[in-house]
Amino acid sequence: MTIDLLKRAGWFVVFVLVQAVVLGRIHLFNCATPLFYVYFVTQFPRNYPKWGILLWSFLLGLMLDTFSNTPGLAAASLTVIAAIQPYYFELFVPRDSVDDLKPALSTLGPLKYSYYIIIMVLLYCLIFYSLELFTYFHWLQWAFCVGGSAAITHMLIFTFEIAKLNR
Repeated sequence: MTIDLLKRAGWFVVFVLVQAVVLGRIHLFNCATPLFYVYFVTQFPRNYPKWGILLWSFLLGLMLDTFSNTPGLAAASLTVIAAIQPYYFELFVPRDSVDDLKPALSTLGPLKYSYYIIIMVLLYCLIFYSLELFTYFHWLQWAFCVGGSAAITHMLIFTFEIAKLNR
């Protein structure tokens, strides 16, 4: 249990630093930003306590909001995703699988994992950019931000998962 906690804390720090230092400064075509930290929330195993997922996600969002000057946007969006993640992940898990199954390309398969990640990332981007713009007068820019960020984040997550498979 403590090993898992230390690993998760290490990944937490890595995601905060990578997003704050590198990825948060990338804005392709002034609308698409890689939001790779969503991957952290999607990787909680099947039997992880729901309150733990909410706490980790809120703290990650709070740290990212602190470094990126977006007061409460990432914290609120990640908390919503964390509340949905355990129930949504159950839709892709076979009933006779182990209790501590982790969502990964190798455990779910390419198609199920792709559906799982696409919906989670798209939902996060919808919530995040809806809160950020807080208006639908510029709906075309909102749609480009949601679509572009979701696409680039999905590509980053899949690249990372494929690299994990090839290790």
